[in-house]
Amino acid sequence: MRKNPINLNLSLTIITRLILTITTLVILINAPLACGQNPFINKKGTRTIYLIRHGQYDHEEKRDPDIGKALIPLGIAQARLIANRLKTLPVTMNSLISSTMTRARQTAMIINKEFPGLELQQSRIIRECTPPTWREDIMDREDPENLEECTDQLETAFLEYFIPSPDNQDRNDIIICHGNVIRYFVTKVLKVDTMSWLQMTTGNCGLTVVQIKPDGSMKLVSFNDMGHIPPNLRTVTGSGSRTKELLLPRKLEND
Repeated sequence: MRKNPINLNLSLTIITRLILTITTLVILINAPLACGQNPFINKKGTRTIYLIRHGQYDHEEKRDPDIGKALIPLGIAQARLIANRLKTLPVTMNSLISSTMTRARQTAMIINKEFPGLELQQSRIIRECTPPTWREDIMDREDPENLEECTDQLETAFLEYFIPSPDNQDRNDIIICHGNVIRYFVTKVLKVDTMSWLQMTTGNCGLTVVQIKPDGSMKLVSFNDMGHIPPNLRTVTGSGSRTKELLLPRKLEND
């Protein structure tokens, strides 16, 4: 039985086109690989956020926290220690942001001395506030409206700052804020119930590091790292450590 020449020619045409298509794809794939590039890898860089709680401050100060409640000498020392730690990291810092509250702003100013090339920015959406928690004693004394406003504020801040790098360069951002704020952010990074934020504790000038990949996935690298602060200079929320002072010892009565 004789083969239809039309069908044979059609088959040869399809095969020829298929070979050309495969050849073109191989060339397109191998060309960037030959230059050290992989076309299937997202070119965006990684964003690393360095979250820092402010230094120890004057809790007895009665003035507005945007004016008063300044760092005490111990808090200044803590801020200088975290500034030195950040300075020794083998990365280039890209931004420096602080809460508008005095204790955070002053901590950021001390850090800024180690990074004079960065412009200190201030933001009200990372101010200290109290979000909802499982702790009934906390919930009983908080105004429901304030709790809701705090949640809205922190959700807005998370959406603004915890985003991938906008280009193919790695970014390193320093954010100086507050204990409640940092703990809330950590629950978001870990994708756990945000009401669990009080299951963590934070120290003054402790370092929390979060990495954000190009696809938006996040990793908690460290939490409340205080290795840069000697034990006798550490102060932690709720530990009764406010009584620590960076002062000369009083003279003995018998002297």
